[in-house]
Amino acid sequence: MRRQLIGIALAIVMAGALFFAGAWGYLRLLGRSATGGSLSGLPASGSLISDHTVLYGLIAVAGTGLLAGILVAAPRISPLAAGLPGLLLLGWTALYVLSVGHATSLIPLASHSFGAGFKAMLVNGIAGAAGLGMVIPLFVPSRWRSRRRDEEDSADIDADADEYVSGMTPTARQPGPVPAELPARPLQPTVAAGGGRPGGPPMPMPYSGQGYGRED
Repeated sequence: MRRQLIGIALAIVMAGALFFAGAWGYLRLLGRSATGGSLSGLPASGSLISDHTVLYGLIAVAGTGLLAGILVAAPRISPLAAGLPGLLLLGWTALYVLSVGHATSLIPLASHSFGAGFKAMLVNGIAGAAGLGMVIPLFVPSRWRSRRRDEEDSADIDADADEYVSGMTPTARQPGPVPAELPARPLQPTVAAGGGRPGGPPMPMPYSGQGYGRED
């Protein structure tokens, strides 16, 4: 909430810079006075440094554009700082298209350089073009989130990634119980073929589950 309030305060500053510095400088760049008369005109050749009227106007317009660019591009600044003045310029331009007299009658300080410069910006389409560029941050979702929320989201993503990686890591197998040692199977004795006659081939003796013996 505090971030949005600061954005509204910056929007008021931006609107004032547009009307006073930007409009005044734009009128000087056109080489006109508040009454529509010519000042010194743009020099056809040479350097602008020698023409202070045009130079001051250029500095005023450049400073206003720099402030607007910072408010549009800085991610930590609320989008309202640039978006609200942009909406104002777009709304005034739309009103000018629908009703020229009504739009120009709403311009404050029309008899001064500030009002005359803003009227020139409105008539030449500069106000509408600037408004289109300044409303862009309003449509960027990340600009509406605060820095603390971004840090919390980043921490959650890192925690989820660590948990996912740890789940994929193979764990060491736990040693199972050692199987009991099986009893050794007793060897089957053999007897000589033919009742144990010497020289005969050995013959295996049948094994019964109870012990050893010979068939009768």
